[in-house]
Amino acid sequence: MQGTIVKVLVEVGQAVEAGQSVVVLEAMKMENQIEADKTGTVKAINVKPGDTVGAGDVVVVIE
Repeated sequence: MQGTIVKVLVEVGQAVEAGQSVVVLEAMKMENQIEADKTGTVKAINVKPGDTVGAGDVVVVIE
């Protein structure tokens, strides 16, 4: 399923916890918060608001 990035909630260098929301995605007229899958530091953000993403796309890199 495809969706559109509405908002990026983190910055490169920011510490995040597993389960913390990192982006807001709109799909089928519903907004969904995408959560970090692990605790770490944001190393890269691969999307910006307005970008279209699909299943399996990497939106934020956390190490």
